[in-house]
Amino acid sequence: MTDADRALLAELRRLLLQLHKTLIDWQRADYERVHGRLQTTQLLNVMFNDPAFAWLRSMSGLIVRIDETLDEKKEDAEIGTGPLVAEARKLIAPEAGSEYALRYHAALQELPDVVLAHRDLSTLLKLQRPASNA
Repeated sequence: MTDADRALLAELRRLLLQLHKTLIDWQRADYERVHGRLQTTQLLNVMFNDPAFAWLRSMSGLIVRIDETLDEKKEDAEIGTGPLVAEARKLIAPEAGSEYALRYHAALQELPDVVLAHRDLSTLLKLQRPASNA
């Protein structure tokens, strides 16, 4: 993996984490209105196991895959960034009608921070060639 690939993944990770945190906080507030206040340790359990948070797991998984890719040794080249970039594109332009799309679009309507994070991710991803490895 080139230094440019690493830089791209690091920036993609940073922007996804920013968006992810905002979406988790939003979903948590919605969840707590129904179920009561959660402690941090309870939140982690709910995020992994409760259906209310299932729509966020694809983004969580992508962040983990980016972390794993960034942890690979430099000599383990041939690690393509293309699939990770493509998955990020799908997250910010989700398939209409999916649970993820419904929640994501609702968040875009309600939260200015999601709009800004979406814009930043869109800008980064537009700079990448669609079939690119970087």
